[in-house]
Amino acid sequence: MTAITAELSRLLYGPDREHVHGPWRRLAADPAMHRRPETPEAEQIAASYRRLKHLNAHTDPAALAADPRLLAALHEWTAVVDGGLTVLAGIHYNLFLGTLLDHDPTPKRPLDEYLRMDRTGTFLCTELGHGNDAAALETVVDYDRTDRSLTLHTPGPSARKFMPNTGPAGGPKSAVVAARLRVDGRDHGILLVLAPLTGDDGRPLPGITVDPLPQRPGSPVDHCLTSFDRVRLPYEALLTGAHGRLADDGTLTSALGSKRKRFLAAIGRVTTGKLCMSAAAAGAARAVLATAVRYAQHREVTGARPDRRIPVWAHRTHHGPLLEGLATVYAMTALHRAAVDRWAGRDPADPEESAAAERQVAVTKGWVTWRARDLIIEARERCGAQGLLPVNGITAYAADIEGTITAEGDNLALWAKAAAELMLEPEPPAAAPVTGGLDDPAVRQDLLRAAARLRLARARTLLRGAPAGDGLRRWNAAAPEALAAVTARAEHDAADALLAWADAARDDTVRALLLDLHRLFTLRRIDAHGTLLFGAGELTPERAADLHRLQERSVARLAEHPLALVDAFDLPDAFYDRRPITGPAYQEAFGPTA
Repeated sequence: MTAITAELSRLLYGPDREHVHGPWRRLAADPAMHRRPETPEAEQIAASYRRLKHLNAHTDPAALAADPRLLAALHEWTAVVDGGLTVLAGIHYNLFLGTLLDHDPTPKRPLDEYLRMDRTGTFLCTELGHGNDAAALETVVDYDRTDRSLTLHTPGPSARKFMPNTGPAGGPKSAVVAARLRVDGRDHGILLVLAPLTGDDGRPLPGITVDPLPQRPGSPVDHCLTSFDRVRLPYEALLTGAHGRLADDGTLTSALGSKRKRFLAAIGRVTTGKLCMSAAAAGAARAVLATAVRYAQHREVTGARPDRRIPVWAHRTHHGPLLEGLATVYAMTALHRAAVDRWAGRDPADPEESAAAERQVAVTKGWVTWRARDLIIEARERCGAQGLLPVNGITAYAADIEGTITAEGDNLALWAKAAAELMLEPEPPAAAPVTGGLDDPAVRQDLLRAAARLRLARARTLLRGAPAGDGLRRWNAAAPEALAAVTARAEHDAADALLAWADAARDDTVRALLLDLHRLFTLRRIDAHGTLLFGAGELTPERAADLHRLQERSVARLAEHPLALVDAFDLPDAFYDRRPITGPAYQEAFGPTA
């Protein structure tokens, strides 16, 4: 690793790199941890569970579940090698084990078998009829005060738990299940219960029905529909905390005043899950760009003279989109690091701070996963037909990214909530514009900030101008601009985090590369907001005249350092060894030559 690459890598992975990323990078360097897409689906699923158990043997499960930074980093690296493992690890360590650790402990509910992974944990919240409206879940758990027992029941087809990994693969399983607590028929809202699902033989226990769902594209997981027919559970199966505790006589006490707040507190691990999803997307996007950039160095085409061959990277039409992708992936990684730090460092006792950190996590999840999908599609196209071959890895990432966009809260629903919250914030006083040209990073940051402010102002105007008395109609009028404001806010914050890396660089060449990445990323975003900014007088004719020239200057300079930019991702040799197009001998990968 060159000095330039090492410094870029230091900034990408942070000062605590060895502790946070080191264990997962070493696991990713093991060829046995890599998915084999050529094997049958059932074997791929079984292999992902074996890898999960291997991972568990090399970590402290409780410490992992308690640390958002470790959990996010785990997802960054597992997403590179096995999307199925990423799903299983996120569910077991964050949603299942993390939820148990976050609730009141009891000696009658020991965690040893889950820490040893004698039993794998899963999380059953979403129902066939209830996804983004999870607060309307139908599954019920009835409390009987006479013997302090609970009865878990699925009242109808729409209440079946949708897509948990409850199939027979992986051995015995238990689940944290979201259900509506009822005492003498009175609904106390949704809390969580711990329920064993299968016996030692992997078969569902009495009263539990598991129906496999149809095969889906991407890394396979044993997704199923799961339902309960009056399954009896002990009192200790109910997970309790300050948000809700059930006395023996059936009295529920809570520090929160509404059922919705109790439910959101109970499933609080979903916020960390959003960080994990965006981490997986960022890791996959870096892997795909590394693949495409390397391939472009040794995939040759005929040059200006018939007797001369040149790499496709030499063409601006080829390297331009990939460099824009690299600028975006550096920005998205920087944004994700900032969101993780803010969430991990928040004061949980401060509701305003926690709400702001949670909103930043949601905005980051939406922006990173959506942009990762764009980058994966672009990189696949730049790899041509080779990009369609599963052995080269890109198609799996293209399918897996769709899951991250939907998991832990559908992106659009998350952003609609964030947009509504931003519209309710007080309008900040207008700041003095930053003077200077577009070559100044401060000017570019100011223009991105102005784009977010102008979009939000438009949304507020549209909301106020819509007919009163119809809340949905008023929101529908404002929603497009409000969502555009969230995009602009994410772009500004990503660019700001990337600029902080440039400021922290210890090497002049690295600082120049990061400033070029920042320049290319921000100018592309300013260009996209051009009409808005020009109409408001923020983008002057003099500044606009420089847009194209400065973008092309950065593209030209970055085009000289493609391998340094992707080698900084520090992907292990095992990653490249399994993807033929990343090496110069890719033409020899599919059988003997003539």
